[in-house]
Amino acid sequence: MTRRPAAPAVERNREQTTARILAAVGEVLARDGFAALGVNAIAKEAGVDKVLIYRYFGGLPELLAAWAQSGRFWPGVDEILGADPDAFFALSAPERFARFFDLFIDSLRQRPITLEIMVAELVERNELTAVLEAEREAWGQRAVQMLGGEAFAARPDLQGLALLLVAGVQYLVLRSRKIRIYGGVDIQSDEGWNALKSSLRAAAYRLF
Repeated sequence: MTRRPAAPAVERNREQTTARILAAVGEVLARDGFAALGVNAIAKEAGVDKVLIYRYFGGLPELLAAWAQSGRFWPGVDEILGADPDAFFALSAPERFARFFDLFIDSLRQRPITLEIMVAELVERNELTAVLEAEREAWGQRAVQMLGGEAFAARPDLQGLALLLVAGVQYLVLRSRKIRIYGGVDIQSDEGWNALKSSLRAAAYRLF
């Protein structure tokens, strides 16, 4: 008589398989782009039967949404807030603004796969890119509360400025993939980015 595996072992195996599938999404996207993204390609990359993708996620759009929400694609709110969210929100408005951009810059620079995907998004849009766009939009709304809250409500211009700064950070990080110097700043070095962070911090204290 064959014994069924213990429940904890089954759950552990599912967690490991899920992690492999999610990792495979990023690898396929970064290497081959959205045109090649499909259940078969992901299953092959992960070394699993494609049936498991449908069983665990439901389908390709749901899988991509799960990947986006896992923190593998975009810095999650928890990552930005750090280990002590209460301490973050206790900061003054300008310090919170500056700290947010410090952490956002670091998080984005540490995601080479995300940068590859962002480049692909510029030339290719489809229902799957829309999933990632929706995740970033939801992130943006949460970021508004993290950054300004009441200050943004009182001064709507600050929200527009924050949007421009977030977009500017993304552009410079993308440019740093291929070029070193932009506007006289070494955007491939920690020193160059630390100088930009200092500028953002100084601007924050003047804005608020």
